[in-house]
Amino acid sequence: MKTNIAVFFGCRSVEHEVSIISAVQAMRSINREKYDVTPVYVAKNGSMYAGDNLFDIENYSDINKLISEAKPVTLIREGKGIVIRFLDNKPFKKQKDIAVDLAFPIVHGTNCEDGSIAGYFEFLGLPYISCDVISAAVGMDKAVFKDVLKSADLPVLDCITFRAREYALNKDALTKRISEEIGYPLIIKPVNLGSSVGISKVKNENELIDAINLAFSFTDRILAEKAIEDLREINCSVLGDADNCEASVCEEPIMHDEILSYDDKYKGGGKSEGSKGMASLGRKIPAEISEEKANEIKALSCDIFKAIGASGVVRIDFLYDTKTDKVYANEINTIPGSLAFYLWEATGLSYTDMLDRLVDIAFKRQRNRDNLTFTIETNILSGVSFGAKGSKGAKL
Repeated sequence: MKTNIAVFFGCRSVEHEVSIISAVQAMRSINREKYDVTPVYVAKNGSMYAGDNLFDIENYSDINKLISEAKPVTLIREGKGIVIRFLDNKPFKKQKDIAVDLAFPIVHGTNCEDGSIAGYFEFLGLPYISCDVISAAVGMDKAVFKDVLKSADLPVLDCITFRAREYALNKDALTKRISEEIGYPLIIKPVNLGSSVGISKVKNENELIDAINLAFSFTDRILAEKAIEDLREINCSVLGDADNCEASVCEEPIMHDEILSYDDKYKGGGKSEGSKGMASLGRKIPAEISEEKANEIKALSCDIFKAIGASGVVRIDFLYDTKTDKVYANEINTIPGSLAFYLWEATGLSYTDMLDRLVDIAFKRQRNRDNLTFTIETNILSGVSFGAKGSKGAKL
């Protein structure tokens, strides 16, 4: 019997469309001789839909039509398992529930990749691919991510974080602090977004105000950190779990500006590349760096992966200061665009085989959790009474 995998994608995120591309890529590459696949599209309002029309990327050019032809669904526990239930069932056209063995979230950004969707699966008791709630949340929050890495003695740039209300009440003092402690040029970025959304390089105080306002249009909390002048961005993927992980070859994405933009990542520098997602990004694979530096970055990648307790496949983005020859961890993508399959293909692992590995890792984690105790037998409620009307003086 095949394993039935429900692939979740979309969600309430500014990276909604990127998630769709990543998910369709994965569903086209997964081994259908071993797995049945049920696509579950999560619309921007949070509603979930299933249907065969969700497999084709061309259908997403008209979302309203796509949704009208798909079927609204929800997940419920049925006996010892989880099923997808169709919500618009009619008496004589009732669609049968779909039993789900494994959830595969291919989502990016806030309200999903930040641990929200992992928490949903944890609540249901449904095995799933990708990082757990804590590691996903740490990975999404750039400030917390820096703190965790600092505690593990791993290299990150110092930063100042602040909220919108704090900025509104102490604008002059805060901008002065940023100018003095960080200095120009600097980077302003939202703490909890990915895909370079809301990020600006700032060269003076006038640009600082505009950059802060832009970042606050996406989130309530942002950070300022020093901009590296002699910068090369180097990325590396990690596959595995806390017991055993390995790093891919390194890549160097090609930037068309001073920072890697959303267009660089997903539109090839402004030119649309159809449904290729992160695979359309201009890049050098392997990155043209020394073998020694590549090995250093690979080792750091595995250390970072373990430091946050990651699982599945991630991509870690590094800042390489060529003037000082130092490398700093910039951020981790706990569900990377296109699942970083292009890095693993360059390493010698096909996308289909990588997806097999992800399934094995997810089921291994579930087996380990099945051996843990989550409830205990207790009679603490026996004899407890508040009286007929809930007496104020009742005691436990």
